[in-house]
Amino acid sequence: MSKEKPVIQKLKAFFSWLDDNILLILVGFLTVFIPLYPKIPFAELIPGYLVRVRLDDLFITGAMVIWFIQLLRRKATLKTPLTFLIILYIFIGLASSLSAIYWTQSVPQTWVHIAKLFLHWFRRIQYFSLFFLAYSAIKTKKHLQIFLAVFLISLAAVSLYGFGQKYLYWPVYSTMNREFSKGIKLYLSEHARVQSTFGGPYDFAAYLVLTLPLSVTLFLFSKKRFFKILSGLAFLLGLWGLMMTSSRSSFLAYMTALIFLFFFFVRKRGLKWTIPRHTIILILSFSFMLLFGDMTERFLQIFKGSSNYEVVSNVIQTMTDAVQQPIISRPANSEPAPTATPKPIVSTDIIIPSDTQPSTVRPDLPADVFTDVPDKVTRTTPEGYEVVVEIPRVFSSTAHLLGLSAAIRLDTLWPLAIKGFMRNPLLGSGYSTLTKFEWGQFTEAESTDNDFLRTLGETGALGFLTFYGVFVLILIILWKAVRSSKDEMLWILTAVLTASTLGLFINALYIDVFVASKLIESYWIFAGVVVAYSVIVQKTMPKPVVASVAVKSQTEKKKKEQKK
Repeated sequence: MSKEKPVIQKLKAFFSWLDDNILLILVGFLTVFIPLYPKIPFAELIPGYLVRVRLDDLFITGAMVIWFIQLLRRKATLKTPLTFLIILYIFIGLASSLSAIYWTQSVPQTWVHIAKLFLHWFRRIQYFSLFFLAYSAIKTKKHLQIFLAVFLISLAAVSLYGFGQKYLYWPVYSTMNREFSKGIKLYLSEHARVQSTFGGPYDFAAYLVLTLPLSVTLFLFSKKRFFKILSGLAFLLGLWGLMMTSSRSSFLAYMTALIFLFFFFVRKRGLKWTIPRHTIILILSFSFMLLFGDMTERFLQIFKGSSNYEVVSNVIQTMTDAVQQPIISRPANSEPAPTATPKPIVSTDIIIPSDTQPSTVRPDLPADVFTDVPDKVTRTTPEGYEVVVEIPRVFSSTAHLLGLSAAIRLDTLWPLAIKGFMRNPLLGSGYSTLTKFEWGQFTEAESTDNDFLRTLGETGALGFLTFYGVFVLILIILWKAVRSSKDEMLWILTAVLTASTLGLFINALYIDVFVASKLIESYWIFAGVVVAYSVIVQKTMPKPVVASVAVKSQTEKKKKEQKK
C-alpha cells in the first residue's frame, strides 16, 4: 500500500495539472497543426464539392467538445468582450440563409444546395469558436509566452516546408481546382509560386501578412535571447516565403502593416530609435523582393502596354457593363440541375503533377499566363452523339492589360458579388451563391477574391457591419486596455494585431482572406490570446494609489468640518 500511494498521488497530480492546462495544450496543438498539416481531404460531405472535411476540422471539433465540457464545469467561459457581436453575426448569417431559401430564392430547395449553404454558415461558427477556445486557455503571462514561442515555431516550420517545395522537390497538396483538391500529390514547376502547406499561394501569403509583423516586432523588442533568435529566424524565413508566393496584394498588405508599425514604434520609442531599425527592415524587404521570386516582374505587369488612364478607364467600363446585366432569377416552374456544373478554373502558373519541361512565355498571351491550355466544351454531332472538343481560349482586353488574375476578378467575380448584394441589400443572397451563372447551377467552389464584396453579396449590409464590426471592436478594446496599463507586452501585441488586421484588410480587397481556413483559424486563435491577455493585465493592475489618497484626504476634511 505504501508503494501505491505515491503512484496514485502522482496520477492525481498529473490529471489535476492536465485538467488545468488542457485548453492551453489544445490551443498549442492547433496553432501548430492547422498551418502545418497540408490540405489533404479526410471525407467528402457534399458530392462533387471542392470543400471537404480534413483532419484539422475533426481536431477543432474535438477541441470544442472539450471546451464545452470545461464550460459546463466553469473552467472555460463564453463571456468575452466580443461574444454579443459574434453571436449577432451568426444569427444574421442564419437569417440570410433562410432568406436565400424562402425569400430571394437564390438557393434551390434541394438537399445538395441547402447543405452547401449551411456548410458555409457552420464554417463561420467553427472559425469563431477558436476565439473562445484561445480566450479560455490563456490565464497567465507564462501561458502567453508558451503560445508566442509555438506561434513563431509554426511560422518558421511552414516557411521551411515552402523552401523544401521549391528546392528539394517536396510534395504540394493544392485546392486550386476540383481534381487537385482530392489530395493528389503534386510538385512545383519552374514558374510555380510556393504555397507551402496551404491550398494556394495567396492563402500562404495572407498567413505571412498575419505572422510577419509579430516576428519582426518581437525581434526588436524582446529582451530574451531565445525569443530574439527564434523571431529573427522566423521573420527571415517568412519574408522569403512571401516573395516566393509572388502575391502583389499580400506584399502591399505587408508593407501597410510595416507602415502602421512604424508609427506605433515612433510613439513608443521615438524617431531616433525607430528610423534606423525600420530602415533596415525596409531595405531587407525590398532586397528579398529583388533577389527571390517574381514579385518585381509581377508589379511591372500592371503597366505593360498601356497608360494608367487607359487601364483605369477600361476597368471601370468593364465592371459597369457587367453589373448592368440583368440579374438571373429563378425561372417559373423550373427545377435545379441534378448534377454539378463545372466552373471553369484556370491553373496556368501553379503546379504540375511531375517535373515536365517548362513552357516558354508567349507574347500573344496575358503576362501571367505561361501555358495556353484550351477550353473543353461538349458539342453534339449531326448523328446526335455528344463529344468533348478543345477550342482555343479567348482572353479579354482586361486580361491583356492587367493579367488574367485581375481579369477574372474585374470581368466576372466582382460584378457577380455586386449582383448578389442587389438581390437583398440587407441580408444578401446567401452563402455560396455568388459564382452561379444560372439559378439551378451547382458551383463546385466559391470565390469572389474580395472579402468585402463577398460579405456584402452573401450576407448584405447587416452581415457586413456585424462581421467587420468584430475586428473594429477588438482594436477598440485592446487600445483602451493599453491606455490604462504600462504592460509592454500588451502594447506589443496590440500594435502587432492592429498592424496585421489592417494589413489583412488591404489584402481582403483582392483575396477572400477571412474565409481562408488556415489563415482565419490562426487569426482567431491569435486574437483570442491577445484579448485574454488584455483582460488578465487589467485584472492584475494595482488600484491607483493617488486616487485612494485623494479620497481619504477628502473624507478627513469632511470629518474635521463636521467636528467644528
